[in-house]
Amino acid sequence: MTKTEATAPRKRLFVTLMGVTCLIVVAVIFLAWWIPNRGLANIHPSLPHIVGIIMVTLCGIALLGTGLLVLTTALGRDIFLTRFMRLVVIKFLLPVIEFVGKLMGVDRDRIRQSFVAMNNSLVLSQRMKVKPDRILVLLPHCIQLADCEIKVTGDIHKCVQCGRCSIKGLVELGRKYAVDISVATGGTLARKVIVEKRPKLVLAVACERDLTSGIKDCYPLPVIGILNERPFGPCFNTFVDVAKVDAVLGELLEK
Repeated sequence: MTKTEATAPRKRLFVTLMGVTCLIVVAVIFLAWWIPNRGLANIHPSLPHIVGIIMVTLCGIALLGTGLLVLTTALGRDIFLTRFMRLVVIKFLLPVIEFVGKLMGVDRDRIRQSFVAMNNSLVLSQRMKVKPDRILVLLPHCIQLADCEIKVTGDIHKCVQCGRCSIKGLVELGRKYAVDISVATGGTLARKVIVEKRPKLVLAVACERDLTSGIKDCYPLPVIGILNERPFGPCFNTFVDVAKVDAVLGELLEK
């Protein structure tokens, strides 16, 4: 797997909704100019033209920004101001896109899945190479079996390697790549771990909601998100495809 192939198909939804949102923004900008057009002319004959130029510029920025995001995602290359574009997507576009998706009857979790995939593409497009001691793998506590008597929160190496959950494979990855792996019981502890470890990049495993909020809270720190699998429902005996984590680490770490 390269460039997180497992999440690549899902980002199309976010790109589509982003395009629809862009068209809505352009329409709103046009109406904001067209409706009061006569009133502006009464104030000054040149005012409609001046406001029109401003509105056209805003529409051009919206269309250009959307086009650059789509190209960056499609080509997997940092074309122009990728970090700034991540800011726009994370802080401004996501709430609007979630609202537009709700109006269109799209499930919020599907939008969040697609957002995580889009974010991953933007981070990976920067072609970052990180030293093992500057990357943090962050796991949710629910990835350990609920009936396990040995709790690995705080120290994943307490795992006795029974192989009943994903922890065994993740511990092996930690040793293979010499990366720091932490298990957090919630968002507050996750933020505390990040502040203490001060990584250059975070590879986080979690559900759609937690990954989305984590990506937003951590900005500008780059976060790659991998969705956990929940055969028994949320926050209970979840697991992750260790091969996906392995592939991403292999792509991000300095050789």
